[in-house]
Amino acid sequence: MKSMGIIFVYIVLSNLFISKTWAQDITGMWKTIDDKSGYARAKVNIYKINDGSYEGKIEEVYPLPGHATAFTDKCFRCKGELQDAPLKGMKILYGFKKNPNKVYEYSDGHIIDPMSGNVYKGRIKTNASVTRMNLRGYMGTSALGRTQVWMKVD
Repeated sequence: MKSMGIIFVYIVLSNLFISKTWAQDITGMWKTIDDKSGYARAKVNIYKINDGSYEGKIEEVYPLPGHATAFTDKCFRCKGELQDAPLKGMKILYGFKKNPNKVYEYSDGHIIDPMSGNVYKGRIKTNASVTRMNLRGYMGTSALGRTQVWMKVD
C-alpha cells in the first residue's frame, strides 16, 4: 500500500513537471545582446497575441559602456510611419509562430533593426530551459543573415 502512495506521488509530480516544461514559451522580458559589439542594447518584452503569434516591444534602451545615454532614442533610419518613432515602446518583432515540428523553434516572423531601419525575416531558436535564444534575421535565405543572442531577464 505504501508503494502505491509513492507511485501516485511520483506520477502527480511528473505530470506537474512535464506540464510546466511544455508550457514554457518565449513570453517575457529579454535582454538583447548586440552581435557586433557584444554589449546589451535593449530590454524587449515578448508577448503572445490573440492569433497565437508572438510580438515584442522595446521596454528600455541601454547606453553603451562609457556613455551616459543611449546612442539614439528614435528610429531615425526607419521608413514610413516608424520614421523617427521612439525606440521605447516600438514593436520590433512580429508574426513569430511556434514551429510544430521543432520544440524550441519559432519561425515565420519579422524583425525590425532600429539601427538600420531594415525589416528582416526571422527565426528564433531557444535552449531547453528557454533562458537563451538565438534570433536569426535574414533577407531571402537564412544563410544570408546574422544572429543575435538574447538572454531572459525575468
